Amino acid sequence: QVQLVESGGDLVQTGGSLRISCAASGRAFSMYDMGWFRQAPGKEREFVAGISRNTITTRYADSVKDRFTISRDNAKNTLYLQLNKLKPEDTAVYYCAANFRPYGSEFVGITEYNYAYWGQGTQVTVSS
Repeated sequence: QVQLVESGGDLVQTGGSLRISCAASGRAFSMYDMGWFRQAPGKEREFVAGISRNTITTRYADSVKDRFTISRDNAKNTLYLQLNKLKPEDTAVYYCAANFRPYGSEFVGITEYNYAYWGQGTQVTVSS
């Protein structure tokens, strides 16, 4: 089992940048595919970005493509999300999620059902 703790959420202005992190503890981080999701008030949680366990494959939601970058440091057991050119509609609680998958071909899930472990979330607020 893995435990996930997000950090780095903040209040930023439109057009600004932010990097949020997710620290993992427990079983080998490098055996997990990882993802970022977000949930805005009154909306369902949605996929933002995902990265395979060996960093070869990444996927992004269309709404954040070319603005956000997902990365991971397996030596530090940490997942990152760089958020650039932020918009008010990016305001949400951001969650990291993990899917234990030590074997198999490249795959990055884009639904909540692809991930078994979740962090508690970090708030990102973008002011207009």
